[in-house]
Amino acid sequence: MKIDAKKSLGQNFLINQGIIDKIIKAGEISSKDIVIEVGPGTGNLTRALIETGARIIAIEKDHRLIEDLEAEFSAVQIEIVEADVLELGTETLIGNWELKNGNYKIIANLPYYITSHFIRTVLENWPSPSLLVLMVQKEVAKRIMAKPPEMNLLALSVQYYAIPEIVAYVSRGSFRPMPEVDSAVIKLTPRTEYPLTAEKEELFFSIIKSAFAGKRKQLINTLPVVIGKNKQGTAELLTQIGLSPQTRPETVDMAHWLILVNSL
Repeated sequence: MKIDAKKSLGQNFLINQGIIDKIIKAGEISSKDIVIEVGPGTGNLTRALIETGARIIAIEKDHRLIEDLEAEFSAVQIEIVEADVLELGTETLIGNWELKNGNYKIIANLPYYITSHFIRTVLENWPSPSLLVLMVQKEVAKRIMAKPPEMNLLALSVQYYAIPEIVAYVSRGSFRPMPEVDSAVIKLTPRTEYPLTAEKEELFFSIIKSAFAGKRKQLINTLPVVIGKNKQGTAELLTQIGLSPQTRPETVDMAHWLILVNSL
């Protein structure tokens, strides 16, 4: 299938068969699986997914690609869906595809401009997949894997919901057209249980968003409003859980954020 990549959709088609093989292996796909593929593009990864015997639902936003994808894969077990994956609702996810917690996987060579939004949307709003294997920008993969003193909002958000692992780094020459950056294949294994109650979880995200909105500021200056305490009360609480009031958010590990939330 030959088609010009559309820059506005962030299209870079994966052509490296060795990387495709690594993605399939990381996905641990069996014939019993339901696999959501986001952005099948010209079908290079799709063909490998079909060989696993799994039920494939391929979601493609670019109308130009739909006819060729449907023509090539008309005789196999695959559903080609023309849609913006970020706009899919529960009627489609649950009603049409019968997705539920743990009964499907996501394998995708994502347009890089939707990566963070897509990951948050799936982990926060979709039924929980059993795993995700995603091609992302190398720097985004590193951000997701970050630990103190380089913690960030994306890392905390992803690591709250899932255990991340970098499967492989991918050179820009593995795509056509060639992107300006290198990439990485990242595997996310969603947690079966989250560490906080729903009420505390909402507070957790409010706190970390507030802290990282002023990421160069000290916690004593960013937390009082969101936790409902004055500076003195905030300083006392931080000291009580083993953090200096002058601590900056990028140096705080997940465990201390959870202790902070559970102390309120």
